[in-house]
Amino acid sequence: MKKLLFTILCFGLFLTVSANNNPKVGDVLTVKTPATESFKYIDFPKGNILIKRGVVTRYKSVDNEAVIIHKISTTDNGSTSITLKKKDGSKFFGFLNAVKADYENAIDAGELTFLK
Repeated sequence: MKKLLFTILCFGLFLTVSANNNPKVGDVLTVKTPATESFKYIDFPKGNILIKRGVVTRYKSVDNEAVIIHKISTTDNGSTSITLKKKDGSKFFGFLNAVKADYENAIDAGELTFLK
């Protein structure tokens, strides 16, 4: 009986956690640098733009950076686009106040993770 109760409790907890995947304004996320050379689902500038501005293109300045969801918009096809700002208030690469990202794909690809 204890095992059944424990199993039901764990299952309920799992459903609650998985259903709470909707972003909210003010949620804090962490940017993780992908294994490839550029971000696919976060709209950071390309390497040539960063080089012209004198920024190193390895995206080290945004790795493990805490960001806050500033704005959320949903398209007709159901995908969620979010606008991110740095938690400390500084600019991305010294010139961008905010960047856009595809929420679901960025989370699935590991480019964004929840801050714990």
